Amino acid sequence: MSSNEFNFCPSCGGKNIKYLQNKKWFCSDCGFDLYNNVASAVGVVISDRENNILLEVRAKEPRKGFLALPGGFTDQDETAEHAAVRECLEETGVEPEKIEYLCSFPNDYEYKNIAYKTCDLFFTAELPEKAASVDELIEKLHGQQSEVSGFKACKVSCAEDIQKLPLAFESAKKALTLWLSRK
Repeated sequence: MSSNEFNFCPSCGGKNIKYLQNKKWFCSDCGFDLYNNVASAVGVVISDRENNILLEVRAKEPRKGFLALPGGFTDQDETAEHAAVRECLEETGVEPEKIEYLCSFPNDYEYKNIAYKTCDLFFTAELPEKAASVDELIEKLHGQQSEVSGFKACKVSCAEDIQKLPLAFESAKKALTLWLSRK
């Protein structure tokens, strides 16, 4: 279970700080308030003509060992499109081509007992010219060891295929379901 609680106010050190309405921390001693705003994250659906998609095996918590789309959190002063390209390049060693916005879904991301709310923005991308399939692409990938322990090509031809995947995040399941419906 996550806990978004402080024992002491970061401003005055008082003990009267509370987490209110899942939105902010407020200290009644000094009036300090800190909003717990939604973070933005990105994911990239890279597929081939046979509906094989590229998935990563997560190397760290949360959901270590589960599958995820290449992606991650957006940095300050960065567009979602740039974050999608950057994260994919960092995690796979390959720059995605012709990214296009697909959709967004809210997500829960628990890390070190803190519950973060995210808005996950998903994009599609084409295989690099030199790869004819996702399997062929995987042979060329260099995973970021701190983030990725491996890669998988998974065929997604129906909703049941998506449900069988041990995906780390519910938002990715929803994005893949939408992606499939548009194929």
